Amino acid sequence: MAGSGLKKQASRLRSHFQRHSGATQEVAETPGTVDRMWWMDLLLRTIRLVLEGASRLIFGIMYYGSTHTPLPPITNLVLLESATALATKIRTKKLTSEEVVKSFIARIKEINPILNCVVDDRFEDALQEAREADELIRFGTMDEATLAKTKPFLGVPFTTKDCFAVKGLKQTAGLWIRKDMVAEEDADAVRVMREAGAIPLCVTNVSELCMWWESCNTIYGRTNNPYVNCRIVGGSSGGEGCLQSACGAPFGIGSDIGGSIRMPSFFNGIFGHKPTYGIVSNLGQEPVASGEAKEFLVTGPMCKYAQDLGPMLKVLGAGNSHMLKLDQKVDIRNLRYFYIEDDGGSPMVTPIQTELREAQRKIVQHLEKAYGIKAKKITLKKLKASVLIYFAKLGSVEEAHTFCEELALKKGSINVWMELVKWCVKCSRHTFAALLLGVLEKLNNHNKHTENFTKLLAMCADLKQEMKELLGDDGVLLFPSHPTVAPYHGQPLFRPFNFAYTAIINVMLLPSTQCPLGLGSEGLPLGIQVVANHYQDHLSLAVATELEKAFGGWVCPSEVK
Repeated sequence: MAGSGLKKQASRLRSHFQRHSGATQEVAETPGTVDRMWWMDLLLRTIRLVLEGASRLIFGIMYYGSTHTPLPPITNLVLLESATALATKIRTKKLTSEEVVKSFIARIKEINPILNCVVDDRFEDALQEAREADELIRFGTMDEATLAKTKPFLGVPFTTKDCFAVKGLKQTAGLWIRKDMVAEEDADAVRVMREAGAIPLCVTNVSELCMWWESCNTIYGRTNNPYVNCRIVGGSSGGEGCLQSACGAPFGIGSDIGGSIRMPSFFNGIFGHKPTYGIVSNLGQEPVASGEAKEFLVTGPMCKYAQDLGPMLKVLGAGNSHMLKLDQKVDIRNLRYFYIEDDGGSPMVTPIQTELREAQRKIVQHLEKAYGIKAKKITLKKLKASVLIYFAKLGSVEEAHTFCEELALKKGSINVWMELVKWCVKCSRHTFAALLLGVLEKLNNHNKHTENFTKLLAMCADLKQEMKELLGDDGVLLFPSHPTVAPYHGQPLFRPFNFAYTAIINVMLLPSTQCPLGLGSEGLPLGIQVVANHYQDHLSLAVATELEKAFGGWVCPSEVK
């Protein structure tokens, strides 16, 4: 009887997986293949459950009773201003650039010992450039209207992650072998911000070679979450997201190849926008993307207030920004809204946390109550294979150097197995996360010659077409930014594939805005992605502004006095 019951239960489970797995539907062609895919699904799910249980136990014990060091209170209200507001006040002489820059320098000096988010700075040079901006305004060489048009961020400080070149500052990308490298010229994104009058202050911490979703490396260590210190800030733009949230800068630049803008923005409770590919130049950042990966990698804005996203994106996009129709007014009542609650149950990804599901449902309810808009719940079965699709797309880029070659500065390749042995005896200059990625890359390269690899590429193309047809010119998709709130330091190693919710958007080449939705029960930020169609960035930015009004947006992690 027991055996018969288990057999029936297994049969029901198999039919369930076959109904809900896009990967199974695409790959399965024979009864034998169906059985293998089902058992693989079950095996992966079991491994994930074991790792999840182990991580909750281990990190629950490790951080039980851990104390949070609160950030110093904010007594200078300049720190709470948006970048656009600061620019206006500087142009109209209500504030000087010098006092603004001094305010943020002072804030960085008091929060960095707690957060470890800033890794190199140019404070003295920034102050001199601030004085020059004040002189330009004082002498009246250009009137306010001209300044607003030609130098919209004159005198406003900004920051960026330690993979972008900022002349005179370290550009390590978190890689030990690059620890003494100093940028000789500005990256394109930094250059156009300077041309708009903005002043670079410092560079911020990243994960090793910007390819992991916790910002930690063997040069500078790890960065702490401003809301709960024992939680991560995300990666690879984690130091940037942390600094923005903690009021260390009014806005900053991030880059994103699998969620490196959106995950840190989510974990730190700020706004972050992944633009349509090809709009913002990636030149001057490390590592350099090659081949089709150039389309997956994008550069975009990170900030506390939605109102700064559009103006900053307009500057970053330079000659391409007109393609995004950023000046076009959007009536959110005329948009079509869709929402997806989860990826359909990938065996490799943690299920969506209940509190995040509820936050998404509140958005749906708000749209209906405030505007009579009924968002449509949809299911895209292929999303269940997001992790596999993402790795297949990265693996298909033949022109790119391997990750192990990048870790060796493209001078040969590291022996990842030897480095793992060295890591065990604390002799490796690499993080365990980077070595894990090296192992996964080797496994992925092995899979490139299988039939399933080709089918995953076809699934990605089909999914892109589905999304294009679904969204059209007036549709937006509400999609989870991540399955959980910010995990503990180190916990991503037990949940390595949870980046899938952001990564799949990269390979579909769609713009996406991460929007904060206040704090949850653990005192950690909640959020949602708003995804639009190619070149329809202005739609997701408009929805971000609406969600900020409705749910409060960024919540200051410090007491305000």
